[in-house]
Amino acid sequence: MPTFHSYDGTELAYHVTGEGEPLICLPGGPMRAGAYLGDLGGLRAVRQLIVLDLRGTGDSAVPDDISTYRCDRLVEDVEALRRHLGADRVDLLAHSAAGDLAALFAERYPQAVRSLILVAPTTRAVGFPFVEREAREAAALRRSESWYAQALPAQEEIWAGRLTDELRTAARPFLYGRWDAAARAHAALSAQQINAEAAQAYYGPGAFDPAATVAALRALPAPALVLAGEYDGVTTPDRAAELAALFPSSEFAVQRGAGHFPWLDDPGAFVRTVTAFLDPEVHSVQAGGIRLAYRAWGDPSAPPVVLAHGRCGDSATWTTVAERLAARHRVYAFDFRGHGLSDWPGRYSLELFRDDLHAFLETRNLSGATVVGHSMGGAAAYLLAERQPGLIGRLVIEEAPPPFPLDPPREPAERPPGELDFDWPLVPSTDAQLNDPDPAGRELLGGITAPTLVIGGGPRSQIAQDGLARMARQIPGAQHVTIDAGHLVHTERPEEFLAALRSFGVG
Repeated sequence: MPTFHSYDGTELAYHVTGEGEPLICLPGGPMRAGAYLGDLGGLRAVRQLIVLDLRGTGDSAVPDDISTYRCDRLVEDVEALRRHLGADRVDLLAHSAAGDLAALFAERYPQAVRSLILVAPTTRAVGFPFVEREAREAAALRRSESWYAQALPAQEEIWAGRLTDELRTAARPFLYGRWDAAARAHAALSAQQINAEAAQAYYGPGAFDPAATVAALRALPAPALVLAGEYDGVTTPDRAAELAALFPSSEFAVQRGAGHFPWLDDPGAFVRTVTAFLDPEVHSVQAGGIRLAYRAWGDPSAPPVVLAHGRCGDSATWTTVAERLAARHRVYAFDFRGHGLSDWPGRYSLELFRDDLHAFLETRNLSGATVVGHSMGGAAAYLLAERQPGLIGRLVIEEAPPPFPLDPPREPAERPPGELDFDWPLVPSTDAQLNDPDPAGRELLGGITAPTLVIGGGPRSQIAQDGLARMARQIPGAQHVTIDAGHLVHTERPEEFLAALRSFGVG
């Protein structure tokens, strides 16, 4: 367990787990030992987590002067850790009450912050008050839970200003998206992990100057992510959105089904959101209520091309092609829902993937863009082109399943073992549609007005090539070429794929 000495000589401990670029993690509570953060749902696989035990908590020493527990004075402990690590700029993640500490650190040391991640953050430092009405609305979302009737009276007492250990314990289910065994075990450790004396001093008089902090955050050069839990009544999504709006460069995300500890409620969703934010090559947009992660290449003023990946893939599969197209185009490649670093909502269909593409084009103001879709992405693209004439400038359909019933139909798929980088339910959902597609998909092919190129992979592909040819014949003016590469034309034969695009006027 490494330690360092802060400005006043107090010895502070921090815990290191994982590999990669360091991410300093500040625990909330307030003044709760950092052990409750765990590995933040598996974030240690992406970044090296540096979890600080604030003074007087966990393995850190108790200071001689208890007034140093005040939030604004803890800022210098964070700065001492940064200097100890030898980092010019740091990525900083703060949970709950530590959100105020992180805000004060960003105010005092803005040039030391590379990025800021605020998870279910409190907002006293910026002067946003607790709104009981919002908390009640969040609590009401849980009325169908078996524990609700028993926990609500304790929560009512807390809202009325009466706060005891017994009331905290009784109301604790409201803090978790699922009140299961893991949540109960996590909650049971709270009392012993919190330094009650330090917690009393944390929000002491004089800790905050909201006007100064708001002004500083409005000028912060670093990007910020504010992540709220759908069910969180401590910092509701509305309050978190208000905080996110202060930053000149910010992302705001609401994790569905999560409470105050989102990495416990759905580790995968939490890690995907944070990973996308921390990767400088990945961006995110809220499109149709779904967070879609995407990558971009090329001059933003160049003609746009949007690349839509196939089932069980992600935007990274386009890298080689995208880098080549970027010489003359602004290229976007996004992850569909249920894939890569985008949201995994659990419900999937070709029509929902179509809607993702539609929403992405509209959110990024990409009307008239060339759209290149592979496999499932190609199906989403032609379904959109059927229903939104004029939205797509030029359409390239690579090895997309034609909208004709499979003969023979696909057998039920079995989930492969281990972790997947896509959400398994999308496979059986789309297989059912491939076996028995909506007749409208083929009936509306004749309504596609965008110039269209259909690319087949030849006899090695699992896609019926005669079906692709039939689809091309039904699309007015469509061109049809075959590249003997199998299903993954753009990855197996990128030069020939790009040559086909150039012949079509793209590239």
